[in-house]
Amino acid sequence: MIDLTTKYMGFKLKNPIIAASSGMTDTAGKVKNLEINGASAVVLKSLYEEQIMMEIDSITNKNPYNNSYTEAENYVSFYTRKHNLDNYLRLIEDSKRQVEIPVIASLNCFSVGQWVNFAEKIESAGADALELNLFILPGDQKFSGQEIEEIYFDIIRGVRKNTKLPVAIKVSTYFSGMADSLIKLSKEDISALVLFNHFYSPTVDLEKEQIVSSRLFSVPEENAMCIRWIGLVSDKVQCDLAASGGIYDGNDVMKNLLVGAKAVQVASTLYKNSAHQISFMLQQMENWMEAKGYKSLDEIIGKLSYKKVINPTIYERAQFMKYYSDNK
Repeated sequence: MIDLTTKYMGFKLKNPIIAASSGMTDTAGKVKNLEINGASAVVLKSLYEEQIMMEIDSITNKNPYNNSYTEAENYVSFYTRKHNLDNYLRLIEDSKRQVEIPVIASLNCFSVGQWVNFAEKIESAGADALELNLFILPGDQKFSGQEIEEIYFDIIRGVRKNTKLPVAIKVSTYFSGMADSLIKLSKEDISALVLFNHFYSPTVDLEKEQIVSSRLFSVPEENAMCIRWIGLVSDKVQCDLAASGGIYDGNDVMKNLLVGAKAVQVASTLYKNSAHQISFMLQQMENWMEAKGYKSLDEIIGKLSYKKVINPTIYERAQFMKYYSDNK
């Protein structure tokens, strides 16, 4: 009997496949369907700081970062925030009533401020954990990399004051010192790091001469970044790691577990193949483990991490020609 259970964020999950925050997790009915098809946990669709601020702006015609509202505008601002938040709290409550797997709430934020107070309400609504999806593009030369990275720590510490829930931090690849930042983040009071988040990717429409989205879904090639960095830091961080990005089948899951991930998050493959893809992925995993003689994931997780492989420098190779010249 193959044992696919794994421990992640303090939970014993029936398998390592978690449904990532997306349109596939925005209703309790969809969450239930994911559970039926084998998901071990779900991350609810994110509540966006930007979304709420833009909504307020569209009503008040004010700059979303300008707090100089009139009394009437303050009421509209309050109601808009409360309306969004109430809907999200209802999503948590409804999902918890329908499923037995962990329900992880998600906040997509880029500043400290009032967002930290939402964590307490999310805990009261019954969420099992909280994922902070943090992305601060280092595009303003007035701020150093260290100053930008400090915002991540400020948000974590602010949220931590308002909830006892296990917290995961989903980050991007935009760190000037990736390994150092990930290790330092892991030493905060968090339960997991999720590598990496997937955001809007721009390209240019030459016909219209406009900036447009290049693609909505992740592609398998993106998973190389997860494998590289999870492999590099899994022996050094002080929290669990989850992989996210370019994971389409059960073989992809196994690759990320082998380098040190405790779980994976999937979304694009569910959009393209439906929730039934999860059961297919689980069967692939079992088939691979049976063929290799493994009985449980404990035998696999981290087997190919940086400290355990014969030639760990393969994780650090960055020069295309150097790789080929060394392997003739």
